Amino acid sequence: MQFDLSAVETATMVFIGTLVFALVLVGFVLTAGFLALVMVGVGKLAWFLAATTLLTVVHEINSGWDRLVHHASTGSPGDFQGQPSPSTGSYPRVMLRDS
Repeated sequence: MQFDLSAVETATMVFIGTLVFALVLVGFVLTAGFLALVMVGVGKLAWFLAATTLLTVVHEINSGWDRLVHHASTGSPGDFQGQPSPSTGSYPRVMLRDS
């Protein structure tokens, strides 16, 4: 016995067509939502990697600077000799600049 499509009522065919259309829409929305979540995850991962890299670089620069300053402070006092500041007699230059 073969199925005769002309024997199905119009209302039943409209109902089945609406269900098929709804399933296509649901598939589209689920796919779009999944792709959006994937893109957000990839963006967050990229931001995390960039921020971590930048913070690591800044931390290493600070550590290197601390080591350099510590090393320079352990040197002999003759390494860094102060220079006499220019003055204009009894008043320092700073006081004259403000007046």
